[in-house]
Amino acid sequence: MQVRIYCPAKNTMQSGRGKAGVWVVEFEPQAPRHVEPLMGWVSSSDTLSQTRLQFDSKEAAIAYAQSKGYIYALEDEQQRRIKPKAYADNFDNKRLLRWTH
Repeated sequence: MQVRIYCPAKNTMQSGRGKAGVWVVEFEPQAPRHVEPLMGWVSSSDTLSQTRLQFDSKEAAIAYAQSKGYIYALEDEQQRRIKPKAYADNFDNKRLLRWTH
């Protein structure tokens, strides 16, 4: 069975980084999805594809996958790139375009 281990990005709707250090183990789908004829909903008989396990560290997630004998794919954590910004930059003489409201 294959799993994917990754650190999800922070929620874009929030400015804080409260749950940013969590590592997730997500199972790859084992069965294809199919459309149910009555309602037209997409469903699958594979319940593990809906399961997401959270761990505090990357090492704990890897240890869990190894203890269960899963084949895992590890995605490294993305580093934040912060561009410094200031309100005064709107009025800088070196701007290429005019500043307007």
